[in-house]
Amino acid sequence: MKVVVMSKVKPKKKKQLSSETGKDNSVKKKKKYRIRMKFKKKAKEEKKAPSQLTRPPKDAKLFSSNWKALQEILKSNQMTAIEPKTPQQQPSGPQQEKKNKASTNVHQNNISSSKTDSEQKVKHKSVDSQAKIPVVTDANQSAASKRKNAFKANGQAAKKQKVEANESKPTEEDIWFDDVDPDDIEATVGAEAAEIMRKRQGVHKKDTHYTLVKENAFQGLTRAVAIDCEMVGVGPDGEDSILARVSLVNQFGKCVYDKFVKPSEKVTDYRTAVSGIRPQDIKDGENVATVRKEVAEILKGRIVVGHALQNDFKILLLDHPKKKIRDTQKYKPFRKTVKTNRPSLKLLCKEILNVNVQQGEHSSVQDAQATMRLYTLVKKQWEADIKNSADEKREKRKPKSPKNASKRRVAGLSF
Repeated sequence: MKVVVMSKVKPKKKKQLSSETGKDNSVKKKKKYRIRMKFKKKAKEEKKAPSQLTRPPKDAKLFSSNWKALQEILKSNQMTAIEPKTPQQQPSGPQQEKKNKASTNVHQNNISSSKTDSEQKVKHKSVDSQAKIPVVTDANQSAASKRKNAFKANGQAAKKQKVEANESKPTEEDIWFDDVDPDDIEATVGAEAAEIMRKRQGVHKKDTHYTLVKENAFQGLTRAVAIDCEMVGVGPDGEDSILARVSLVNQFGKCVYDKFVKPSEKVTDYRTAVSGIRPQDIKDGENVATVRKEVAEILKGRIVVGHALQNDFKILLLDHPKKKIRDTQKYKPFRKTVKTNRPSLKLLCKEILNVNVQQGEHSSVQDAQATMRLYTLVKKQWEADIKNSADEKREKRKPKSPKNASKRRVAGLSF
């Protein structure tokens, strides 16, 4: 018997692709995709190229060349506008050939702008964009020049009117109104118009001195005196204060005492902007002790008027009876008038007296006169209020008698 040995047929192995070949295929696909995208972008840019003609050139040379080209175009257009219109006759000869050549060149430049390199594109774009500027004709130029000239003429006329208004002074005929305060006219119209109104009304201009001081009045000491002090700074940064000037005025605003005080310490801040004190003022001043003694003698038994008097008494190291003090800062009707609990002297004079004080450097004499004028303005009412309050306090202090005291006395007498 024949024994047939069957050999096993091995299956064909599939060829395995190496990793390197796979990578090469993916790279090739990516390259192809990039190339396609580039072509698409170029096509889109070529389509969008006409709308991008308005972009200005980036190079300075292109600017100059475009400007020259624009000037030539404008000149040619102006010449055509100036020339008289003739019957439609087409020019013949070399001129017609030149025009045809120029039109063909422009057409060729517009067509080739999408095919040339980026630099050539920029050049053609800039030229075409400049060429699109509207042509300025002679008529338009004349209209614009007329407008400018008219505007300039109007401006010059307005300036002349302003100068004439400033130079021309108001006359009595210009001021036709009568019942107006001259101070209001001065604030709105001017000082000259206010003077005319004052002459018409027979009123003199209000002066601070004449408002605060009574003319031809008694110049000696009166029952009431007003005081004000000025201080300078000593110590580090001038924080502490010492006495530099003391002023006293009588009831009519006449100055009865005014002395500078020699400093007992080194002055570090003269506070000239507020106090009005300078080194030469207090260099040869009076001794502090002498000034305090003299002031104390004047104030003794008198009504003392002032503004924030606690500061003045503190710097003078003096004391005074409360019933003899009239402080304009603490008077309640004044507080209600200016609507503040701690009114300044400047504010009180402005609102109540209609007088401007403390405009620059302060003067202790003027401040004392202002406080005295405020006091005399409401003196009767102020003194009456003090008297009424004193009477009320006395009544409260009186001991109350028992109700049946009189009956008991009568009953005792009957026995």
